[in-house]
Formats: sequence, structure tokens, C-alpha cells
Amino acid sequence: MKFWLMTFGYEKTPGSGEYTISTPNESLVVSILSLGTFFGALFAAPMADIMGRRWGIVGACAVFSVGVAMQTAATAIPLFVVGRVFAGLGVGMVSCLVPMYQAESSPKWIRGAVVSCYQWAITIGIFLAACVNQATKDRMDYGSYRIPTAIQFVWAGVLAIGMFLLPESPRYLIKKHRDADAAHSLGRLLSVPDDHPDVQVEIEDIKANLRMEEEIGQSSYADCFKMGPNKVLLRTLTGIFLQAWQQLTGCVLITSRTNTTFTNIFP
Repeated sequence: MKFWLMTFGYEKTPGSGEYTISTPNESLVVSILSLGTFFGALFAAPMADIMGRRWGIVGACAVFSVGVAMQTAATAIPLFVVGRVFAGLGVGMVSCLVPMYQAESSPKWIRGAVVSCYQWAITIGIFLAACVNQATKDRMDYGSYRIPTAIQFVWAGVLAIGMFLLPESPRYLIKKHRDADAAHSLGRLLSVPDDHPDVQVEIEDIKANLRMEEEIGQSSYADCFKMGPNKVLLRTLTGIFLQAWQQLTGCVLITSRTNTTFTNIFP
């Protein structure tokens, strides 16, 4: 995207018309988003317990939108980088809260398929982003990068507005001792009356799971790395290594760095 390089980078040699960005700045712009997602994911779970799953997702969309606004308005690296941090925070929160809400709100017979759709939607988003970038990359004005950046407002808005139309997680409501609200939420999710037997069975299952958690007692992130009778450490390491091996397949290179890689190979 030449105009982005002209705005945030520098001319390789005076009068050459070829622009680039320094390696430190390129690394900072690319990697700072991941730093934001790391802390966003850590903040998400406590926020979900305090605000609820619905309002937590709406708040994450707001944080993400602040980052998008900064990146859209930026004409220099510092503001663009700060925008990437805020956007990363929002992405990290959403990456934790959306699967949580899906798992807690979906009927058990389709729960796995619903949660899997989260990753499917991410892949579609990457594809659409590439299409928009392809359409605007040759523009020689601020629209070359502001259009693909600002279009993210649309998807954040769809998610935030959608959460206003959906019920709160029944598990969260029961955890807060709001059984009547939980029954109403489950009734909406199952498309049955609040006093339907299926609703009551589901509520009792949730209560049983919560009682089991209360018997175990309070926990912290440090408990994820303790073995114990439930082999929590083994579960944590399984998730870590699954993610690590997935990254080592080179999927991020294909989805995020293909243009840069081919440009360096075939200048």
C-alpha cells in the first residue's frame, strides 16, 4: 500500500519515488497488536464476571472501536501504534468473551458447532479484509488505508448491537442468584416457556456445576499451572502446545505475511 508507506515511512533514496518503513517501526506496528490481545484476554474473564457476558462483549467492542478510530485518524506512527494497542485489547477481550458466551448460551446438542463457527468467522473476516485491501491499495490518498481500517467499525457495531438483542448467559445469571432471569433467558434460547421441563433440567445442571466449583474454592491464574487431582496443568499444557503447533504450521505466515514474503522473494 504505497500511500501508507508515503505517510508513515520514508523515501528510500531522494527522488526515487520508492517508499519504505524502518524495520523497527514495521516490527512495532505488527507485534504491538499481539501485546494488546494478550492483556485483553487476561482482563476479559474478570470483566465478564463483573459486567456479565453481554455487557463485557459490548465493552470489548467499544475498546476495539477506540483503537480503530485512532488508526483511522493517524498520520504518524505513534498514534497508529497506540490505536493498535487498543484494538488488540478489544480483540483479546472478544476472543475470550465470545466463545464463553457461545458455550454458555448454546443448547448442548449444537454447542460444539456453534463455538467452532467462531474460528470460521475469523477466517471469513481475514478473506474479506484481503479483498478490501486489494480494492483500495492503489489509491493515492488517505482512503487507501482509512477505508479498510474504518470498515472494522461495521463489524464491531453488528456484534455490539446484536448483543442487545440476545439474552444474558444463563450460567452468569444463576451465578448471580438471578434464577428467574436465568429461566427466562434459557426459555428464549430454547424457544420454550420459562417453566418448561427442559429449562428446569438445564438450570439444575448449571447449578450442580456451580456447586462443584464452589466446593473446589477460589482459584487464580496460578492454579492453571498446578497439577492437582483434576490434572489442570495437563489441560493447560495441552491447550498451549496445540496453539503452539498450530502456529508452527505457518498459518499466520499464509494469512498475514504473504504479501511481504512474496515481495521479498520476487521484488
